[in-house]
Amino acid sequence: MTRLADLLLDALPQTQCTRCGYPDCAGYAQALAQGEAEIDQCPPGGREGVARLAALTGHAVRPLNPAFGGEAPRRLAVIDEAWCIGCTQCLDACPTDAILGINKRMHTVIEAHCTGCELCLPVCPVDCIAMEEATPGRTGWQAWSAEQAGAARARYALHRARLGSREHRAQDADDAGTGDEAAAAAAQQAARKRSVVEAALARARAAAQARERA
Repeated sequence: MTRLADLLLDALPQTQCTRCGYPDCAGYAQALAQGEAEIDQCPPGGREGVARLAALTGHAVRPLNPAFGGEAPRRLAVIDEAWCIGCTQCLDACPTDAILGINKRMHTVIEAHCTGCELCLPVCPVDCIAMEEATPGRTGWQAWSAEQAGAARARYALHRARLGSREHRAQDADDAGTGDEAAAAAAQQAARKRSVVEAALARARAAAQARERA
């Protein structure tokens, strides 16, 4: 990254929410430095965030572009324990590893690490995750701090390293076997995963029906 891109990255809230249209804050900062993005694309940063980016790029301050979302209080992910099936889909989706859980066991959110990015919502097959306001009346950088941004940035780096290491091990395993063996293993794993999710969904429906009858 260029020096300007580094400075722009430092000015972003590090929520890694992708609302700006880029895969992470670093991608947005790089696009800004190259003149490929505008300064009004980061809702978590709010009006103050736009002003920070304007100062660094020399552009005039402007309102947030509503196409990317609006400035709002920071939100916190909350998992409904009664509906969580332990599918683990949200673990990889969370950019700061703020969700704790293992396969077939109820998951929970570590509040201090949640950036409110909402990336866990679309991957949950049972819609057991909701977002609650964490900073009523405070938005943008009034609802966030440099310390929180720094912590989120560090955790995102660890998250990427974890996923990268796992992908590397998976590639090594693929290289070690034949194409047919790798395809068969992948098919078996997918079948097992579908079976786990279907069984968990059945248990969740049964529990809901039992609650309704009670």
